[in-house]
Amino acid sequence: MALLRLPEPYDFELSTGRYRAFGPDLANLWLDGALHRVVGKREVRISRAPGGVRVEPLDPETRPAVRKLLGAEFDLAAFYRWARRDKVLVRLTRELAGLRPPLALDPFESLVTSITAQQISLHAAFSIRNRLIQRFGRRVGFAYSFPTAQRLRRAAPDELVQLGFSHRKAEYVVGLAAEKIDFAALEQLPDEEVKERLVTIRGLGEWTADWFLARHLARPRAWPAGDLGVRKAVAAFYPDAGDVRAFGERFEPFQNLSAHYLLAALYSDRRLDP
Repeated sequence: MALLRLPEPYDFELSTGRYRAFGPDLANLWLDGALHRVVGKREVRISRAPGGVRVEPLDPETRPAVRKLLGAEFDLAAFYRWARRDKVLVRLTRELAGLRPPLALDPFESLVTSITAQQISLHAAFSIRNRLIQRFGRRVGFAYSFPTAQRLRRAAPDELVQLGFSHRKAEYVVGLAAEKIDFAALEQLPDEEVKERLVTIRGLGEWTADWFLARHLARPRAWPAGDLGVRKAVAAFYPDAGDVRAFGERFEPFQNLSAHYLLAALYSDRRLDP
């Protein structure tokens, strides 16, 4: 087990809270104080350590995956300096110091997860996601690998319906798996072009595209204004905000981190008062 240093500040438990908030996530499994994730053909165990995290195994294959998973590419120091000008965020960055939004390692997984969560509670979405992972994924140690597009394009929509998907969402997932998407090329495009490409695919709307920018590509200006949680958070902390999408300009150029801190504060066990 080796130490992987991460940019300061970093709070491991706070940053990985998403994987515990809505029930277990079999592909990002929290167990005995550590996060388990399949990278390649191996399970990686990640636990808290001074100055970063302990990773087993840590090597050229797992290092970049763990860094992305833990949100190392976000520039928290610059965000915290910028947040001093906003009376809400200056307080939230103190209360939630070290929160790094975790990122989805795989673009296909990110999109399927968003389809799963459309118009249902996150508790229900996690349950359905787990059944999909158990049925079509691969167990390695304690965690499971997320099902590949190759595996899901061979599935029948009715198989997904049996797992809890609606008929329409089952068709979306199988259809997405059959799409020939060059994710490497997509990653090189500007935000708006990424969204334009994604929303041409059946089942992927603006909400899904915004979260893809935010939680897979880590684009700093991603602002998921159509998300109900983001709308609730903005209303709670900025009662006079008005149009939420337009209000995102207030957080330029840190819309992504601002959204995550507002969401974390809204649902925090610390019960931060607006």
